[in-house]
Amino acid sequence: MIVPIMVWLTITMPLWLSPFRPALVSYIILGYLLYFFYKTVKTVYYSTISYRLMKRAEKVNWLEWAQEDKTFPYINHFVVIPTYRESEEKLSKTIDHILDQNYPKDKIHVILAMEEREGEAAKEKSIYLTKKYGSVFAWFSASFHVLTENEVIGKASNVTSAMKKVSEYIKKHQIITENTIVTVCDADSLLPSSYLSYVTYKFLNDPDRKYRFFWAPVLLYNNFWKLPLPVRMQTIMSSVARFAYLSQRDELIQISTYSTNLWLLEEVGYWDTDIIPEDWHIYLQAFFKFGEKVKTIPIYLPIMRDGVLAEGLFKTLKLRYSQERRWAWGASDIPYAIVKFFDSPHINPIVKLKKILFIFEVHFLWPTSFFLLTISASIPPLINPSFKRTVLGFLLPKLSSFILTAASIFLVIMVYFDYKLREKMNIKTPLRNVPMLFIQWYFLPVISFFFSSLPALESHTRMLLGKKIEYKVTEKV
Repeated sequence: MIVPIMVWLTITMPLWLSPFRPALVSYIILGYLLYFFYKTVKTVYYSTISYRLMKRAEKVNWLEWAQEDKTFPYINHFVVIPTYRESEEKLSKTIDHILDQNYPKDKIHVILAMEEREGEAAKEKSIYLTKKYGSVFAWFSASFHVLTENEVIGKASNVTSAMKKVSEYIKKHQIITENTIVTVCDADSLLPSSYLSYVTYKFLNDPDRKYRFFWAPVLLYNNFWKLPLPVRMQTIMSSVARFAYLSQRDELIQISTYSTNLWLLEEVGYWDTDIIPEDWHIYLQAFFKFGEKVKTIPIYLPIMRDGVLAEGLFKTLKLRYSQERRWAWGASDIPYAIVKFFDSPHINPIVKLKKILFIFEVHFLWPTSFFLLTISASIPPLINPSFKRTVLGFLLPKLSSFILTAASIFLVIMVYFDYKLREKMNIKTPLRNVPMLFIQWYFLPVISFFFSSLPALESHTRMLLGKKIEYKVTEKV
């Protein structure tokens, strides 16, 4: 309840504190605006670094580099695809990209992590896909997760069920656990052809390889021009932010589709099956067991995914809202991390505190940013008319407007990176759509409110009131 309470106190602060301490409110708002400006500059700076490193990575023959290591022949890859009600066509497209990997196919194993509750449709898909791909990989199989009493519906419980089947396979075929790399690949994630080779090279050349996660930026561009404007803008912001995040190695935690070592998964007992957001949580499970040796290593080859798209505009917007709300439920990792802080005396407390503060920052700013950036600066002079006649009261709205205008200049650079990233992914921009790439940013405040801050605020409020959300697979037609 702590984080949601702090969120609500921050959002309403200009209302309840301005009558008594309007200057303090103003300084807090200005401080946040300056911090937002810093974060904007930081995003642009790291986007530049990530883009340069991506161009360099594209020129490397990662398979050739990996094969120079004498232990290369002993590395096995297992790709786990959690799926629920995805079509055979969508799954085939994902598996085709695994098949296109420039990596020995006799070292690639694929398992479809399916849900028993999907019924006969899941079994029919598994039979069809096994018949189609069973002979081209070292192993192709499916698991059918049966939800138990202490589990919640979601990716975590599903992939845990699948990985237990993988572990049985490993033992039966006497494959070395430490030499087994597991990739959790979302059902619409299209892996670049050098992904497994790149991960293998980084894995083999890391002395602490057993404690690593590997993550490539997941860009939501696959159906870009089919998306309605609000969803398309959200995919741009999300994709560019993830891309910038990639080169911030000290803060990097994997998202969505990622790879790690089977030994590490077995050591932490796989994914906790009573949680919804699994990617940051599995990182925290490993971190609080093994400490600062656990790190996420960047892979500078983008992965393509779909943006939210359903039949009809209203349903698409509703599903996008629900998806953001589910992601914001990741704030539940904060109390988990706080409990683990006191439960892990073997880890440097400063290191643990920095990790908790980083997670807190992300989830605290998520629902509060819109309010602090847009309307907060105008409230103190309205609530306290005498404050309006002071120098600070007069300057506050003007300073707020100036800082936001200065920050918005960097949006031009973000538009450029968005364009270049889509160009690299062969997502062409029709000439008639070029003006819209600039005009759409005028809608950013409204879209940020309805599809970022508001769903996050609802998610936090549900935590405060003890009302859980249910994991629902996001439709992508």
